[in-house]
Order: sequence, then C-alpha cells, then structure tokens
Amino acid sequence: MKRATILATALLVTLTACGDNEANTQNEAVDNATNEQGNEINEPANNEPSDNNETSVSEEEVNEEDATGEFPVTVTDASGEEVTIEEEPESIVSLLPSNTEIGFALGLGDKFVGVTEYCNYPVEASEVESIGAMDVDVERILELAPDLALVAEYHASSNPEMLDQFESVGIDVLVVDGANSFDETYEMISIIGEATGTDDVAEEIISDIQAQVSDIEELSANVEETKTVWVEVGPSPEIYTTGTNTFMHEMLEIIGAENAAGEFEGWVNLSEEEIIALQPDTIVTTYGDYIEDPLQEVTGRNGWQEVPAVMNEDIHDVDSDMVTRFGPRLADGLQLVAEAVYPDVYNQ
Repeated sequence: MKRATILATALLVTLTACGDNEANTQNEAVDNATNEQGNEINEPANNEPSDNNETSVSEEEVNEEDATGEFPVTVTDASGEEVTIEEEPESIVSLLPSNTEIGFALGLGDKFVGVTEYCNYPVEASEVESIGAMDVDVERILELAPDLALVAEYHASSNPEMLDQFESVGIDVLVVDGANSFDETYEMISIIGEATGTDDVAEEIISDIQAQVSDIEELSANVEETKTVWVEVGPSPEIYTTGTNTFMHEMLEIIGAENAAGEFEGWVNLSEEEIIALQPDTIVTTYGDYIEDPLQEVTGRNGWQEVPAVMNEDIHDVDSDMVTRFGPRLADGLQLVAEAVYPDVYNQ
C-alpha cells in the first residue's frame, strides 16, 4: 500500500512539472494512478534535492546592480494575460517547482515567503514556509500577503476564484507554465526576469543553457549508430512515457537518438505488450528517487527478456526533476540523458 502511494505521488510530481498543453493527459494519468491503487496522493518518499551540477547563476553572484528592470512593467504571461506590475516585488510565493527554481537562479531566494511541498530545489527552498502541495493553503497565502504569486496554468484553470482572491487584495498574479520545449523554457525565464526586475540575470541564464545545449548538439555528429530509446516516467502497472511536444522527446532529438514513442504526442500510457513490440535499444527511467530498484522494476517483468535494452542491460535511471521541469537545470538534464544513451560520445 505504501509503495502504491509513493508511485502515484512520483507520477504526480513528474507530471506536475510539465506544461498546460499536456494538462488533461497528465491529470488523467494522476487520477488513474490514484484511483486504481486506492490511495491518496501524498508527499514523495524522497524529497531531497539532487546533487547534480547547477546551470544557474548562484545567488551570491547576483547583486543589487543586476536588478536593472524599470517599473512599472507589463508582461504577457503564459495564459496570454497582460500583467502590469507597478513596483519591484519584495515578497514572492511560488506554486510550482519550476518557478521556484527559476526564481532562486535569478537571485530572488531571499524574497520567497512561500513555496509548495514539491519545491525541493535548491536546498534553500526547503527553508521557505510550505503553503501546501497541489491544493495550496489559500488563507495562509493571503496572510503572507506577497507582492507576487507565480502560479501554474493548473491553478488558473482549476481554481480561478483563488487567483481572483489574490488580485483582490493586491497580489500580482503571474501564470508561468506551459513550457514543453527549450525555447519555451527560455521564454518563461524571461517572463519571470522581466516581472522581478532581473532581466540581465535571466538573459545570462538563458545564454548559459543555450551554450550547453549547443556543445552537446555538436557532439551528436559523433553518434555512429542511432539508438531507439524508450523513456519511462511512470512504472508498472500504469506505464507512462513521453511522446512529441515534451522535453524528453526534444532531448532525444538533440543527442541523435530516436524516441520509441515518437508516434505519440505528450504523455501517453502504453501496455507492456505495446512497449515490447517497440523493441527499444535503450531504456531510460525517471523514478529512481521513488522506488528502491528501478532496474529490477524493468528487468523483472514477464516477457521483457527479449527486448534488446534488457538483453544488453542498457537501462539507465536519470533525475526526474532535471529532465521534466522547465528551468535553469534543463541543460544538465540533457547531459544526463546524453551520457546514459551514448556514454562513449558524451561521457567525457
């Protein structure tokens, strides 16, 4: 029972990290994982931040001179709404882990007064007051009275009354969500940078990510034999993968690999029989933080012994947050995937 709860939560955290274009499929995935196992979705069993390298600019490197934006400023958020922010925000709440990561990378860590239970990176985020999980504590947020609330499309569509409450007491609401690609990630970082007066820092972060991606992309010319890769973001019995219009698909394209689920779009649930028929050369899992042995999770399944990836023991687990959250660590996630699929090319 406990394991079922953890797996449902792992899927929730993974799917929550992604954009509004996939929201319906994601919510269905979470509902399935929850309903079939008869458990409430609770906090992940392992909520410790990763020790992987950061792409972002450290907060110590950001000083007051970096806050170059002039106010008032008007930005168009991810929902298409024009939001005018009269003064530089001095206090912020974040309702999405990706937005929290971006904010800390921009040097705004000391301005955060509330984050969700899923905001597990950087480690300093865990020191900020928790305002709930998917269902946030609206009353507590109103008591904190932040200048700016960074919310997700999920909140805008599922609880518009909450956003109206925020705005009615003078909290600026910015929907920063919906990124399913590197380019869209750059746009979201820019939006938060503009809204908080940290434009220059945002541009620097974006340039750093682009440089890393470019370096990895150049190495793809050294790939001699294209591998077909099966990406597993949700384990058995409800196995989910990522098709087109997702970070993982774009990552596979960048490193010179083929997505075994490339004929599908967004988050998809396939049967074991359908997956076996795809005959992937490599399997990449993203749930090692939530179950004890992701390798055994795959190799122990009946009928999978004839899958090339299983026969060749070409199965790798990567950090879920780094490959599904839009934000400053996305290029680091790309590097993890590249090293897992083509170690001889990228593990240098």
